[in-house]
Amino acid sequence: MKKVLVLGVGAQGSAAAKRLDKDPGVSEIIVADYDAKAVDELVAELTKAKGIRVDATDINSIIAAAEGVDLILNALALTFNQNVLEAALAVKTNYQDYNGTDKLHELWDESEFSSQYKVPEGFSPETERWWKSYMAMFKIYAPKFKEIGKLAIFGTGSAPGLICAATKYSMRYLDTCDTIYNFVWEGAYAKRFQPFWWSPITAMSDMSDPAVAFEDGKILDTVPFSRPVKRQYDYMDEPVIFREHCHDEPFQYAFNAATEFKGLKNAYFKYAGAGMDFASQLYPAGLLSHEEEEYNGQKIVPFDYIMSHIPPAPHFKEDIQEFIDEGLALDSGCMVIESYGKKDGKDTLVEVHVSAPGFVESFELAGITAEMYLTGQSGYLFSKLFINDDFGDMSGLISSDMLTQEQCDKFFEYAAELKITLDTKIKDPKEVCD
Repeated sequence: MKKVLVLGVGAQGSAAAKRLDKDPGVSEIIVADYDAKAVDELVAELTKAKGIRVDATDINSIIAAAEGVDLILNALALTFNQNVLEAALAVKTNYQDYNGTDKLHELWDESEFSSQYKVPEGFSPETERWWKSYMAMFKIYAPKFKEIGKLAIFGTGSAPGLICAATKYSMRYLDTCDTIYNFVWEGAYAKRFQPFWWSPITAMSDMSDPAVAFEDGKILDTVPFSRPVKRQYDYMDEPVIFREHCHDEPFQYAFNAATEFKGLKNAYFKYAGAGMDFASQLYPAGLLSHEEEEYNGQKIVPFDYIMSHIPPAPHFKEDIQEFIDEGLALDSGCMVIESYGKKDGKDTLVEVHVSAPGFVESFELAGITAEMYLTGQSGYLFSKLFINDDFGDMSGLISSDMLTQEQCDKFFEYAAELKITLDTKIKDPKEVCD
């Protein structure tokens, strides 16, 4: 049986902790956060947990909480990634992170590797930080975890995470792969103004950054909300417009194009939903700018001013219940992978649809929103691979698209128990029209 440290008791960490509490392979959960009240409230709901207050700015505080655990599940903000990675190495344990990171760029600049690997031309400062941080994970931290015989895995929420495992799963149906599209539509629309079901600051920060694509074998910046793609799958009442969005998937697939994706040349993440509808109107007006400006004699930062007017995502049961009582304008969505390539010499499209509980069903099952359910349960599913020793003797550091096909099968076997399933369709690419 395994002992797990869950760092961070927000929507993701708390959902995973509740699922870990029911897993027969878990003997103890240590729930840790700076917010002692939030820790106590979560521990009160669990049977295998004890709570600890941790200051994530202090590596020693994390180390003290992590002594003797088999896995650290990091659900903290990206700012703390390096501290948690170092703590995992210090106590010689496995590491799992919901996120990737763009906070290791200074570590990369100070390393011996920075002179060996040239930053690709044309990156924005944001994308350059992201590229350097990914390089730091693969070049600096992967050997360190291999040296202690432990495994670190990052990008283990719903997206990145579940969608990456489903994308890797699609590769079994192709001999070569040219292009991958990841589509996510958060189709839960409230009757009142509620653009985000997860952290608005994180969502809007992503939307204000340059988007990223992998195109013709190169990572490149693209304009947020640009290059629209229309899709209408058979469970959609009408077509949905998906747009460019800053997300990890094209980065992960680009780094692993040759080893995991059969010669991949192009990868895109396309996003839609209430949040995108809202932010797409603000961006061209300059209202997502982080630059200070003067208006009527007052200095303001447009992004900060807009954020002050956005309601937080509902977290507590009574808040979520209010939306259900009011009735949703729409309770739908999709997560779809389209992988284009060749099979037996023929042009082939592998279309993988992820099915999961919607807003109302997620609340009935777990008392949380659909976004919290999918992300939290996905994080737990990666943890379960550790708990059940499905990683075997793997060590080093991997991203969530680097599961083996056998591990993908286990992942989705466990996912089915949580009503998260895959529907795979093999098509002629000519059947798809934008």
